[in-house]
Amino acid sequence: MERLYDSRPPFALLNGADPKELFSDLPTPCYIIDESALENNCRLLKRVSDGTGCRILLAQKAFSNYDFYPLFSKYLCGTEASGLFEARLGKEEMPGGETHVFCAAYRDCDFDELLLYADHIVFNSVAQLAKFGQKAKNAGTSLGLRVNPELSTQDSHAIYDPCAPGSRLGVTKAQWDSKMTPGLIDLLDGLHFHTLCEQDSDALAKTLAAFEEKFGAALNGMKWLNMGGGHHITRPGYGVELLESEIIRVSRKYGVQVYLEPGEACALNAGYLLTGVLDVTENGATTNVIIDSSAACHMPDVIEMPYTPPLYGSNEGGRFAYRIGGPTCLSGDIVGDYRFDLPVSVGDRLLFGDMAIYTTCKNNTFNGMPLPDIYKMKPDGSFEKLTRFGYSDFKSRLGGVKNQNIPFCQKY
Repeated sequence: MERLYDSRPPFALLNGADPKELFSDLPTPCYIIDESALENNCRLLKRVSDGTGCRILLAQKAFSNYDFYPLFSKYLCGTEASGLFEARLGKEEMPGGETHVFCAAYRDCDFDELLLYADHIVFNSVAQLAKFGQKAKNAGTSLGLRVNPELSTQDSHAIYDPCAPGSRLGVTKAQWDSKMTPGLIDLLDGLHFHTLCEQDSDALAKTLAAFEEKFGAALNGMKWLNMGGGHHITRPGYGVELLESEIIRVSRKYGVQVYLEPGEACALNAGYLLTGVLDVTENGATTNVIIDSSAACHMPDVIEMPYTPPLYGSNEGGRFAYRIGGPTCLSGDIVGDYRFDLPVSVGDRLLFGDMAIYTTCKNNTFNGMPLPDIYKMKPDGSFEKLTRFGYSDFKSRLGGVKNQNIPFCQKY
């Protein structure tokens, strides 16, 4: 799979400060989340919601550091969850906001508890709607069905394409026509689609045209339309005007409340991963740099997507070439190939950018790797430690719950 290079400006908000000085008192590895950067993103999103009347949710699957939820609550209308625990987190930590939930399939033993948290529940199939819909409706929850416009707009990132052939995500037009009954349609308050990944508003416009062709008639008489996430609204150069015009057009045409649930856009370029160089080795023409962080453990999207993250001070024309990787036993634990004007030495510190999204919410302890602590960088430049990870966080994931009273469905 082709590796993609991230060309966004991930270090712009350092305002020219030298990371060696700025982060000199912090341990490595650690995540640093820039509160000012988060608020800048939120202001841009609020401008869209104010100008169009749409409601914007934080997709917690991309960023769920709840210490920042009080900040988000000033600008966003709530949270989107992909399961029970995210729903609970959103309800507890952003109590004044809406809690929306989508899951590819819900478990019987979770559903009653889920109804305690969710304001909106979106089903992924006609069968799931038939199974749980009436119970959710009786609880006063607003119900939606995820549909599949069957239009792929992604040139890459196939792993994230919900419209790929054979996708398990969303109801196709053929499934709607063959399985939806008037009674099931009456349960619905809205429709949901999510087809984008790090894309611009032109991809949304194409998707909307396909959606309306297949499902526009079904939207008549409903209360809302959720256009999902993947909208790179806070990326410089994003086509905000087209996004706003499409939101206004659809909301007026069908008389619906429009929702967006971006994840990356909320925390784009708002975080860093600070690492230290442990060793430098040579193998033929390759010079390997071993750092105290791991792509596999601490930035898993680097391998899963895959892509090469931005690294402060590197440049394509640099004289010195290095392959940077982690200390785990996985031979593919490689962050990427980089070039520098000056040589890299043991003890140096390296700063990776855009590490607020899909990092702290996806990291793991493979090989017994410690989890990096998380620091908040405040607007005045000071730091607040938000976490204290240790051996118990590794061990508790692997056993030791024999005497705890845990519901059966949460054991297995």
